[in-house]
Amino acid sequence: MSTLKSHRKEAKSGKAKSLAIFVHGYGADGKDLISLSEPLGEHLPDTVFYSPDAPHTCKMNPGGREWFPIPWMDGSSEKDAKAGMIEAAEKFNIWLDETMKAEGMTPAQTFLIGFSQGTMMSLHVAPRRAAALGGVVGFSGRLLEPENLQKAVKSRPPVLLIHGDADDVVPPSSLPEAANALTLAEFNVFTHISKGTGHGIAPDGLGVALQFILNNLPRD
Repeated sequence: MSTLKSHRKEAKSGKAKSLAIFVHGYGADGKDLISLSEPLGEHLPDTVFYSPDAPHTCKMNPGGREWFPIPWMDGSSEKDAKAGMIEAAEKFNIWLDETMKAEGMTPAQTFLIGFSQGTMMSLHVAPRRAAALGGVVGFSGRLLEPENLQKAVKSRPPVLLIHGDADDVVPPSSLPEAANALTLAEFNVFTHISKGTGHGIAPDGLGVALQFILNNLPRD
């Protein structure tokens, strides 16, 4: 039985050769991002898309989900937040292994596309996996525990970080902070700033994400 409920969008070609996984933000759920499979799928016809629901009901929005508590938003403790992150990462890793196996995909054929807290999860999970994923796209997020990254790294997928310069939820300064830590840990990092964009995904950012995925798809 799968560890996480998820939403799936079949590859437009009917023959999937790659797997893209949306990792949603705090208070949302998998349905929030799966619609992005439509514009991306037009240019990635051989990609099957998934979007899992985070494991817990969101304390601040019971209609949505959370990967882990956020102390400055829900009053939880730092200890609870860290324990929640570790638990969510374990469940996400199990689900990711199950999904890759079910779809017949290798890590190199698999991409994570995170938003906000989903970016935090993606940037935490991907470097700690034994085999490098095809790539990680992180919108409007942060790198958690950057001071621990170099010791924790097991693989180095390419990373694209995208942030709106008008984001009032996760500060735009989070992008260079994450990029610097990842670069120091010898990751290949790309960045993009969406001008006039708040805490969201703008068309220009989505276009850059598409090109990043196309550039990193395994060659036949």
